[in-house]
Amino acid sequence: MAPHWIWQQPDWPGFRWQADALAPLLRECVQTQGQLLGMTGAVTASLSAQNELDALLQNIVTSSAIEGEQLNVGSVRSSLARRLGLEQAGENPVSPRSEGLANLLLDATRHFNQPLTVERLLEWHKWLFPDQTGDLAHREIRVGSLRGDDPMQVVSGRLDRPTVHFQAPPRQGLEHQLQAFIDWFESSRHQAEFDPLLRAGIAHFWFVTLHPFDDGNGRLTRTLTDLALAQGEAQAIRFYAMSVSILDDRAGYYRILESSQKATLDITDWLTWFLQTLSRSLHKAMTQIESVLGKTRFWQAHRASAFTPEQTKVLNRLLDGGERGFEHGISAAQYQTVAKVSKATATRHLAELREKGCLERLPGGGRSTRYRIHYPAD
Repeated sequence: MAPHWIWQQPDWPGFRWQADALAPLLRECVQTQGQLLGMTGAVTASLSAQNELDALLQNIVTSSAIEGEQLNVGSVRSSLARRLGLEQAGENPVSPRSEGLANLLLDATRHFNQPLTVERLLEWHKWLFPDQTGDLAHREIRVGSLRGDDPMQVVSGRLDRPTVHFQAPPRQGLEHQLQAFIDWFESSRHQAEFDPLLRAGIAHFWFVTLHPFDDGNGRLTRTLTDLALAQGEAQAIRFYAMSVSILDDRAGYYRILESSQKATLDITDWLTWFLQTLSRSLHKAMTQIESVLGKTRFWQAHRASAFTPEQTKVLNRLLDGGERGFEHGISAAQYQTVAKVSKATATRHLAELREKGCLERLPGGGRSTRYRIHYPAD
């Protein structure tokens, strides 16, 4: 009978891929990564630390959201900020959960030169499930040890006729399989034939296929990916969160994982998806850093100007951009709502900001007149 799952292939885990097909994507990712790292060099130390915090926070929150878990964002931010020296004591309460998740990601991204071992993975798993007396107590999870003897399956549909999307290798021999993965992870760091980004993609796919724990396999897989990416950059500070882009295409993520589990050991399709997703993550981070640098230049150019608190509030909203940043410009009526001022005051404030060179008027007129930030020349 033909093998149904990839780990049943006779030459498992001898992964193959079509280097020529991946070369353009790989080149684009490497170039974008270099541009991003170059941009981060222009960011001041305080802004750099804040950006690192934002990226780490995004990473933790979205990695959990991929699994359908909603975290207390304030608690996670506080746990991270304390470790990065960015928060005063007592600003936000922390929990065993947020402390464990902060430990997990910072260990992967800051201690990337430490070897990966079974013991380190078991410690990560304990950090992932730190509180067996609280919200997670009802779930029978072997914390800090490999999964039990029951088949590890991902299923959907009716109980009497389930659809099996994925089945992990059997429990017997799992220690040997996991050690083989760890040995490869350590040795491949120094092998020229493994591009660091491809190595991260292979590690992601291999580990998630093993599914060595009762629960938390997805989050630990993405943590391992972060570790591999940090090792490839040879630096601890990371400004992008790949989990954000995975969450944006969560259906595609599970679809490519499932189809690749039922295919041959040629994982070109998986690596293509991985590199495309990584590229989106890098471009998102570049946009965020550009926004930070633009905001810094703007306030430096206008440091001698006097603004009302309302004007400062609106300018910061416009500079921050995003869904709350009035992407298509701000009108007098919107200024009035945001700043909580009268119509006449809103009109006067906007005129003053134009005179100071802070805003420029967009095409159009009358009641539809809108204004956007006028950025100083570099």
